[in-house]
Amino acid sequence: MSEFPSIALVGPGAIGTTVATALHEVNRTPLLCGRTAHSQLLLRYEGGEIVVPGPVLSNPAEITKPFALVFVAVKTTQVTETAPWLAKLCDENTVVCALQNGVEQVEQLSPLVNGATVLPSVVWFPAQREPDASVWLRAKPRLTLPDVAPAQKIVQALQHSRCAVELEADFLSIAWRKLLQNAVAGLMVLSNRRAGMFQRQDITALGLAYLHECLTVARAEGAKLSDNVPQEIIDGFHRAPTDLGTSILADRQANRALEWDIRNGVIQRRGKARGIATPISDVVVPLLAAGSEGPG
Repeated sequence: MSEFPSIALVGPGAIGTTVATALHEVNRTPLLCGRTAHSQLLLRYEGGEIVVPGPVLSNPAEITKPFALVFVAVKTTQVTETAPWLAKLCDENTVVCALQNGVEQVEQLSPLVNGATVLPSVVWFPAQREPDASVWLRAKPRLTLPDVAPAQKIVQALQHSRCAVELEADFLSIAWRKLLQNAVAGLMVLSNRRAGMFQRQDITALGLAYLHECLTVARAEGAKLSDNVPQEIIDGFHRAPTDLGTSILADRQANRALEWDIRNGVIQRRGKARGIATPISDVVVPLLAAGSEGPG
């Protein structure tokens, strides 16, 4: 570890376990922090499995000094719960990499990190938590980061690992493209179905209409995305395994709080602020919110 920055990871769920495994394989095992203590993490992938030794710490009081690099892999519905961890793990010299959905990661985390630099990321791989608490990685891990100087600390930490890191000058456009993909995946929650539902012509048509609505808002926010993006995203769902899920669907099926605001509500909010009509969002968002928060 001497030639690499000290690394911690908060939130060893599906995405966090994948990144922790990538770091462990190249002898840069991070300090693991989470709500539940575990003795180890287990990642399964096609061809094998990898154990990451713990423990997973569950008490922020155990942290005695700040770290150079902190990966935050909790869902945005759990950000408030990370405050005690971030208060201990971060100072003005820390780089915080947000392994989270949405385009508002910096705004959400910056008040909690003691002056640390927060870098957003786009996560491009499906990983899902299994009933035995292991994680099933279904594709090669890949992250996209803004091409700024602090990102080099993340590149250095993950170099030669199974997780590829790409730097992108126009990160805003990449982040909004991923948001569009996440937004249309919200339809899976409302139907309680996995990616195979997009084989239906009516769902394809609805998905395309919703994506074009989202595209209009993304462009108003400065994203440079072509007219082909909605079709490309739908084509991706058509190619996906029919049993491929999404984290927001898994949360709904487990009766957990949903990331509806950061994935779908943001389209409605930003559209309203810019005077853009969002008729599909105006139906989808209240239904997702009700599925997350009730009452009833």
